[in-house]
This record gives sequence, C-alpha cells and structure tokens, in this order.
Amino acid sequence: MMRSTFLTLAALAAAFVCSAAAAAEATANYAAALATVYGGHQRLLAMKEACDVAVPASRPTIEKAFSIWQSQHRVLIQELQNRVTAMIRLASKDEKEYARNLGKYEGAILQERLEYRETLLKLGADELREQCRSMPEMLRGPDADLVKVYAGELETVRKRKQ
Repeated sequence: MMRSTFLTLAALAAAFVCSAAAAAEATANYAAALATVYGGHQRLLAMKEACDVAVPASRPTIEKAFSIWQSQHRVLIQELQNRVTAMIRLASKDEKEYARNLGKYEGAILQERLEYRETLLKLGADELREQCRSMPEMLRGPDADLVKVYAGELETVRKRKQ
C-alpha cells in the first residue's frame, strides 16, 4: 500500500499560526503524520470505488471484505476524522470560518480521493482487474492494518490529545 500523504492536510497545517519554532515543528509533524494515516484510509476507499466501477462483478465480494475491514478499523477511522475536524477548528478563528474551512478541506480531501481513483482506473484493465481480484485478501492482510502500517505516524499523532 502506498504511504504518500494527502497534500490537503499538510496545507491545513500551514494554516496554523504558531509563535514558537518548536510548536510550529510539532504541529507540522503532527499534521504530516495525520495526513499520512488518513491518506492510507482514503486510498483504500479510492481503491474500492475504482473496483466498483472497473469490475462491477467483484462488488459484492469487495463490499463484504471492506465492511469487515471498516468494522475492524471503526475506532481508528473515527479518531482520524475527529482529529482532522479538530485541526480545521483550530485553524479557524470563529464558527463561520470553521464551517467554510470544513467544507473547503473536506471537499479537497474528496477531490484528492477521486483523483486517485481516476489514476487507478487509468491502469491497464488486466492490472486493475488483478488488484481488484486480490483486494478482499489484501483487506484481511497486514498491508491493510492501518495501526501496524502506520505505527510510527500514529505514535506521533497520539502524542497530542484529542
């Protein structure tokens, strides 16, 4: 599974105003780690969506495996979403700006996921079909265990209380 970060959350980190250099660095490290883990979740969503489009016959099998995977990662996914929302709130000066920023950043995250899905759909038909065929097994394996794959990033993220 790719370990790149979504740029949107990194851009959100830049919206924070920190007076001390150490605080700025800690915020940047937190945001980068959060973006990496949240990006892993978003890439799995994009992969599922690409498979739904490219190989509709695999949809029931992938949906079942993905539902099980989501159940296993429910607490982590909720934690990540809460942390992203908290970052947006902290980067906003008031409720009006928060509402505007929430829509802006959530829209940007969705757009990046859709772009990744489109990248997957542009793969050769055989390559994507094979990835989709193996997705249920991958979701049960260690490459989809976000806690293990992103252990270092989660350690950084969890140093900051929710």
